[in-house]
Amino acid sequence: MKRSEANQIIKYAMKVMKDNKFPMPPFAYYTPEDWKKLGDDEEEIVENMLGWDITDFGSGDFNKIGLTIFTFRNGNFYNQKKYPKVYAEKYLLVNDGQVLPFHYHWYKMEDIINRGGGDLTVTLYNCTPEDYADKEGGLAGKPGTFADTPVTVKIDGKRVTVPAGGTVTIKPGQSICLAPGQYHSWQGVPGTGDVILFEVSTRNDDTVDNRFHTAGERIPEMIEDEEPEYLMFADYPKYTKFTFGKKD
Repeated sequence: MKRSEANQIIKYAMKVMKDNKFPMPPFAYYTPEDWKKLGDDEEEIVENMLGWDITDFGSGDFNKIGLTIFTFRNGNFYNQKKYPKVYAEKYLLVNDGQVLPFHYHWYKMEDIINRGGGDLTVTLYNCTPEDYADKEGGLAGKPGTFADTPVTVKIDGKRVTVPAGGTVTIKPGQSICLAPGQYHSWQGVPGTGDVILFEVSTRNDDTVDNRFHTAGERIPEMIEDEEPEYLMFADYPKYTKFTFGKKD
């Protein structure tokens, strides 16, 4: 992904929030120079991977397959004594017609809330026990496996069961709760507009807790065709003295 594209994506996501009267925290607007000056009093932002995150899942076509994320708050898998939060909250922007590829989480349980805009169609499968047991990543790079079993989710507290590969539509104001091991893919229903989602979940580490069915890399490699206007969390180690993720 080109840095010039990432710059435009972030600015568009900011505009969507402003237009819909969702204020963002100050660090959403930090420039690279601001990050270079980051003090010890803001180390949590880096160590818990807060802030912007863009991915095209290795597709090379963000507008077709991709997601824009902003993490407001998160706990920490690896330093729970220092960061005892057990929860996380994110803003997810799904462009009109954009697809999120099939994946599940081994640890994270999440509520996906449609806060406004278009409709979201979610397609569901359970994973197989063998797939779910591979938490150490031995199957990394190999396609995941769908179970041919009904999938049960909660939509606004109501239990809903669909056959393997079944779909549900989440309209503005509605939410869906997804449990670990539940493969899910979604699409902003074409023609209904961009979808503003908020995710409320257990604490998580997106660098390790995603099992994709066939999608490519989660964190894109950036082609630096221009200077970054805003940073993504993967950029933080280059600009700050802080790091994130598992320490050796």
